[in-house]
Amino acid sequence: MFKSFHGYHLVEAYHKMHNSQRYHPNRVVKKLIEAIFVLLITLILWNLPSSAYGMEGLTVVQQRIIAIFAFATLMWILEVVPSWATSVSIIGLMLLFCTDSGIKWMCNPDEVGNLLSYKGVMGCFADPVIMLFIGGFILAIAATKTGLDAQLAKTLLKPFGKKSENVLLGFLLITGLFSMFVSNTATAAMMLAFLTPVFKQLPPEGKGRISLALSIPVAANLGGMGTPIGTPPNTIALKYLNDPEGLNLGLGFGQWMLFMVPLVILLLFISWILLKRLFPFTQKTIELKIEGGMKRDRQTYIVIVTFIITVLLWLLDSVTGINSYTVAFIPFVVFAMTGIIKRQDLEEINWSVIWMVAGGFALGYGLNQSGLASLAVKSIPFGDFSPLVILILSGIICYVLSNFISNSATAALLMPILVVVASAMGDKLDAIGGTPTVLIGVAVAASSAMVLPISTPPNALAYSTNLVEQKDMAKIGLIVGGLSIVMGYALLYVMGQVHFI
Repeated sequence: MFKSFHGYHLVEAYHKMHNSQRYHPNRVVKKLIEAIFVLLITLILWNLPSSAYGMEGLTVVQQRIIAIFAFATLMWILEVVPSWATSVSIIGLMLLFCTDSGIKWMCNPDEVGNLLSYKGVMGCFADPVIMLFIGGFILAIAATKTGLDAQLAKTLLKPFGKKSENVLLGFLLITGLFSMFVSNTATAAMMLAFLTPVFKQLPPEGKGRISLALSIPVAANLGGMGTPIGTPPNTIALKYLNDPEGLNLGLGFGQWMLFMVPLVILLLFISWILLKRLFPFTQKTIELKIEGGMKRDRQTYIVIVTFIITVLLWLLDSVTGINSYTVAFIPFVVFAMTGIIKRQDLEEINWSVIWMVAGGFALGYGLNQSGLASLAVKSIPFGDFSPLVILILSGIICYVLSNFISNSATAALLMPILVVVASAMGDKLDAIGGTPTVLIGVAVAASSAMVLPISTPPNALAYSTNLVEQKDMAKIGLIVGGLSIVMGYALLYVMGQVHFI
């Protein structure tokens, strides 16, 4: 979905570099070895005697789901293939071996136990949360086609003037704001493109260039926490929190923003203070020149009005009764009917992210509908676990994994497990603010992982400017990420204690 965005060349260069590394001869051999290892582990778990799992009443279907879960975990962590390809494999394996439309001689319910519904597995790709994603993508594409994004950037940055430190604050706040509603990769590419002429004005011996270059990934990563559509881990958390057949907490879009947006703003101001102290400007003023602007036509005004109405409906979902998933479909309908979004524009939707998330949902569906989740609850004494230990461990595991693999994959992996754990622990989690503290905390931890160039696409894009060294990124990433996790969990604990979530 990036071809329309300012700075697309940065994204294209990043993908070319990533692919050249992926298909390097030495790396191909390494990946082949890893693939064989994953296959062996999966086959062992698939064919072990059911008694080896220590779960009384474990069916063949449930055992297959354990093996598929292990396959997904290893494939995502080792990144043998792209994350979305692993997700597609998860859905394919479940359809073939675990559903009522699977291979006939391997899916006899009298022999393998209760089968999953093939419609249910396929339905993961049309989950309401997926519609929320698509609505967000459609809004972003429409804003770019009409030049609304560039116009907003110009208009919003203007009040910050020419003082270098204030321009830095402007880029932090505007990038953070955009990342709440637009893909953080697209936002980072756009804002870095706007910064390119600014870099030329700054002396190479100063650290101001580093400060500005780092402000974009930091703000893009933090800004994503502000709304349920800001980043995939948020929408994954929302899916499990609001699942009518699961926790059914009814957490709204506006409710999420009410406690997360103030946290994001505070973190952005803290990041500003840290950046200007760690990487101070030697040049005190900067002349901003952002090219491009908004088209003055009927389509642009339709996009503006639709954007405002959509955001208002998201914020007022508890008042209107229209949930955020339904609201997300409104801009799609309006833009399709008015010709703003055309057939070729649909090709720019980031389908790889959608497949990635759908595969994670399929894992959760398999765990619950097969009865494996309830069996695990009975077999493993989760109720005896310390809530604080669960909270700390889940946050640390998510943070560490998200620094090395896709944060979407990390969330898709951890959320179904944590839902099972949370359900088993029941009221014991009230001591730490309840289940939302654990699940939303994982989403916060995923967005806080920004230590390495490979941690997030915005980090990689900033690193590709050659203005940032890995040690600089690690320095600001560790400090801001650490503060983000601590403050995020503290906020969630307070919100849980006052029963706001």
